[in-house]
Amino acid sequence: MADRLTYIGSGEIEELLLDSELIPVLERALANFSSEDGGVEQPVRSTVPVAKYNGFLGVMPAYSAKDDALVTKLVRFYQANSSASSSHHATVLLFDPSNGILKAVMDGRVITEKRTAAVSAIATKVKVWSRTRERVEKFAKTVGGPVTICASAKEAVLDADVVITVTMATEPILFGEWIKPGAHINAVGACRPDWRELDDGLMKSAVLYVDSREGAIRESGDVILSGAEIFAELGEVVKGTKPAVRDRTTVFKSLGMAIEDTVTAKLIYDCWEVKNKQKS
Repeated sequence: MADRLTYIGSGEIEELLLDSELIPVLERALANFSSEDGGVEQPVRSTVPVAKYNGFLGVMPAYSAKDDALVTKLVRFYQANSSASSSHHATVLLFDPSNGILKAVMDGRVITEKRTAAVSAIATKVKVWSRTRERVEKFAKTVGGPVTICASAKEAVLDADVVITVTMATEPILFGEWIKPGAHINAVGACRPDWRELDDGLMKSAVLYVDSREGAIRESGDVILSGAEIFAELGEVVKGTKPAVRDRTTVFKSLGMAIEDTVTAKLIYDCWEVKNKQKS
């Protein structure tokens, strides 16, 4: 099957990609990324602005020697006032690392959503808020559990143990004074150096974890504009060289890394091969 190009769409990825299999794969990848001998080659995401249309094109290549996986993700993200049907869309390209030949093209939506959710450890019981009532109601219908729709961001986060922000905000929408001591925040959005979701008070008072130090100090407005000190990479916690602080408020600033997409795409392709061998 390696001698022909394969396309794997979002529907098939949903069937093939199990969270129970994905989480340990991502844990190993994060530990490898934060290890000198982890065999991960990953430059910081390259981003091309498309100023005329309020958009950006990101290129995210990575190679994992231990997984023998070579992948590039192409992702476009456009601000809400553009004519794009959604803010983000991605395509994942899986190559044969032995010769560089393209083996598979995959729809990147499910890959991005699932690996982000796994890395961010999203809670199962949710209170949600969105600037747009229609969108938050649509989201609530897709969640397989109790959801409370809130009138404001402040209402959604008061007394919460875990807070997740996934926005394209350019100014803070989450403030430290709203957060109870000991809470954990997964800050997934605001992936540009001049965008931010969290205010200075929260960023500076919390223990700050990132997926990549190099990426955070170049791409994260939350980190750059607040001047907050990075405590650890998530991979350092996974491999045990840095602690998971539990008695203080913590923030995980997630920008997303190519290595996460790489090992996820490799897992999908391996599952796809097994499935097709069973058919033949």
